[in-house]
Amino acid sequence: MKLVSWNVNGLRACVQKNFMESFQELNADVFCLQETKLQEGQIDLELDGYYQYWNYAEKKGYSGTAIFTKQEPISVAYGIGIEQHDKEGRVITLEYPEYYIITVYVPNSQNELARLPYRMEWERDFLAYLKKLEEHKPVIYCGDLNVAHKEIDLKNPKTNRKNAGFTDEERACFTKVLESGFIDTFRYFYPEQTDIYSWWSYRFSARAKNAGWRIDYFCVSDCLKERLIDAKIHTEILGSDHCPVELDME
Repeated sequence: MKLVSWNVNGLRACVQKNFMESFQELNADVFCLQETKLQEGQIDLELDGYYQYWNYAEKKGYSGTAIFTKQEPISVAYGIGIEQHDKEGRVITLEYPEYYIITVYVPNSQNELARLPYRMEWERDFLAYLKKLEEHKPVIYCGDLNVAHKEIDLKNPKTNRKNAGFTDEERACFTKVLESGFIDTFRYFYPEQTDIYSWWSYRFSARAKNAGWRIDYFCVSDCLKERLIDAKIHTEILGSDHCPVELDME
């Protein structure tokens, strides 16, 4: 089974930059999107062989997630059941016989960490949601988690120490996720790999210089460890300021 996750930073813009070619080339069984930035009816994707599920933010041109899957799920849930979190279209959960698959777009703490207090509430509530699901069956979740966990996960850790996505608080929250029984699948396979990132600022020619951050992840319940085959980061695929990340499983 091949799963792919991609923050497209505006799906309509990404479609103009060869999204469909990349989608077909990757040929994933499950394809998760974040930051679609659209409302219902603003795009019509012809994806033969896929079921489509969309979660839109109430605010236009903001946030939003989608999942395209070849196998119809048992059930679909939108959001995490907490109103203040569920207005921004950040989560979709598909239930399958053996596990849940979730796409998530974690809130950014923003400039001067204006949204860090809210982000901390989100982190607490989202982890509780994951653990509640795990009471029933294992969880696979992916998306733009808006955190570089360790210094190895971004090009310039020293100068970014207190910036959004690399604060001590955000990193501690991700550590807690791992301590709660989840695996960061890329680091599971490549614990020492440097200079592989999934997001680059549009400024300062960051992508050309590979001055990036690894903030897009696949995380799985520990009990799925034996089924993991490989994790990939498709730095060669353009079309967004993020690139797709992949998880291969039995």
